[in-house]
Amino acid sequence: MRFPACPLREDRGAVTTQLVILFPLLILTALLAVQFALAWHAQHIAQYIAQDALAAARPQHASAADGQAQARHRLGTLAGRILTNPQVTVTRSATRVQVHVTGGVLQAVPLLKLRASGTAEGTVERVTKPEDDQL
Repeated sequence: MRFPACPLREDRGAVTTQLVILFPLLILTALLAVQFALAWHAQHIAQYIAQDALAAARPQHASAADGQAQARHRLGTLAGRILTNPQVTVTRSATRVQVHVTGGVLQAVPLLKLRASGTAEGTVERVTKPEDDQL
């Protein structure tokens, strides 16, 4: 027994339509994954630069300018295009040093602007001599 060759509905072009809808979503998902990986990497770069600038500004006879110079050096060697428009703030008082690094993240997804930042803080290193203990 044979059934008549009369399809109940027309399927021609269904795969093309599905592909036109799903392919942009697949590309957007891949670009979002790349964008957040870039943000993660930029965050680590900013944190490392802040810690390195702190190490340069902490010694007893160092200054905030020493921390700024070290941060600029590291930005030139590490940040590349990943950390865009970086800004470094080094604040040093008689006892504390604070470093804050901020910048934008390279855009892989249009209209999605992410920021990365790193902060490091510590005490100023100073040489002291032990008190003479009298028992």
